[in-house]
Amino acid sequence: MQKFLGGIDYPASKEDIVASARKSGADDNVLQALEAIPDGEYDAPTAVSSAIADAN
Repeated sequence: MQKFLGGIDYPASKEDIVASARKSGADDNVLQALEAIPDGEYDAPTAVSSAIADAN
């Protein structure tokens, strides 16, 4: 997951995160996990990972 979030400038919106992961070649499982996080601004990759864990 983290390799697909590496080039993102934070804070970033959910839409920016999903778009960046898609451009980085993320597979369907990664994209599905990112689509499941709540809309909002994320200030670091750890915040995205935490949101993914909470969404599952």
